[in-house]
Amino acid sequence: MRAAAPHSGSDLSAAIHNHPRVCPRLRVGGERFAGDADTYDRFMGRYSVRLAPSFADFAQVSSGQRVLDVGCGPGALTTELVRRLEAAAVAAADPSEQFVAAARERHPGVDVRVAAAEELPFADGEFDAALAQLVVHFMKDPVRGLAEMARITRGGGVVAVCVWDHAGGLTPLAPFWDAVHWLDPSAADESRLAGGREGHLTELMTKAGLRDVQEIALPVLVEHTTFEEWWEPFTLGVGPAGVYLASLDSERRADVRARCNERLGPGPVTIESRAWTARGDV
Repeated sequence: MRAAAPHSGSDLSAAIHNHPRVCPRLRVGGERFAGDADTYDRFMGRYSVRLAPSFADFAQVSSGQRVLDVGCGPGALTTELVRRLEAAAVAAADPSEQFVAAARERHPGVDVRVAAAEELPFADGEFDAALAQLVVHFMKDPVRGLAEMARITRGGGVVAVCVWDHAGGLTPLAPFWDAVHWLDPSAADESRLAGGREGHLTELMTKAGLRDVQEIALPVLVEHTTFEEWWEPFTLGVGPAGVYLASLDSERRADVRARCNERLGPGPVTIESRAWTARGDV
């Protein structure tokens, strides 16, 4: 297999930070990523729905609480919260208007608003808990976002967050980035994003003023029937991985695909991941 010519890490960094899921204030849409909920579901939703129940358990979500889902996307975690509570006890926020529209359609009765984590449109102490699933690494200012989550949570309430173990290579995207680095060792990836290494969520939450922070790793196992089922969503331009793949020419994209296929085989493909998960008291 021919190794691809080097792809500038700075070029990828610029692409990532101009991507709507990374910089929420930018307009969602455009030629690179349409931002529709079904596309996001096909890429990351297949993993986040498996993560949501164990994440909600760790956050100690239980009947009688009022809970906010920060960076809700199309609503993978929102679905789990509604299942445990009731729609009227759940609120959600996301910077993407298209994701908010999808979450509202999927969860009638849930108060879903367009907002970034750093500027939540809710009153002080309005919730018993605030959760952010796979969001901290997309916040423009993680400490400010976490402080906002603490602000809208009552005293004695809980703020909980989780991020894939990007630094440890145990993520749904790991085979993709391994193939990229085999072809282009200089390529930037997601390993340095906020919260993606052990202990970093604890550090960020402590800086945001949260107390008694606890951090664990939550495992997620997803099996794909075929290699194509696993690979196809990477071609949709979603997130940093999709942005990187879309930035390559057709020959380089084929090289990445071939390397992934060589490693994973025709299927079934089992992806073992884990998410660093932290909980702190307000």
